[in-house]
Amino acid sequence: MIRFSLICEHEHEFEGWFRSNDDFDTQKKRGFVDCPTCGSHKVEKALMAPAVSTGRSREKIALAMGEAQKRALAQLKAMAEKVRENADYVGDKFAEEARKIHFGESDPRGIYGEATLAEAKSLAEDGVEFMPIPSFPDDRN
Repeated sequence: MIRFSLICEHEHEFEGWFRSNDDFDTQKKRGFVDCPTCGSHKVEKALMAPAVSTGRSREKIALAMGEAQKRALAQLKAMAEKVRENADYVGDKFAEEARKIHFGESDPRGIYGEATLAEAKSLAEDGVEFMPIPSFPDDRN
């Protein structure tokens, strides 16, 4: 449905709802559109102000986005903490240990540590599944 602002020949302003622009034109031609104030059938579409986001709605959106970001950050922190609580820290030997586990040279277990970008690319090329975990200023190994 489309809402049109309408105006009659006597400058009475009102609104009308139509399925489409063509629906308005058809109803107007058949004499079905008339002014509710004076009954005139000489009705035209008036200029409509576009729907513009106001400062308040922008503020509401910004607040909602801020809350969503806070929730996402809290979830990331919780996930990182869970990894640290349930996995072995292997430091800068992460790529080496991950490869050993992947190829069956070490028992499977959860690990976390550090890897260079080159090491991460090499692990990915070898088909080793891993995921970076976020680091936060207040994190401790």
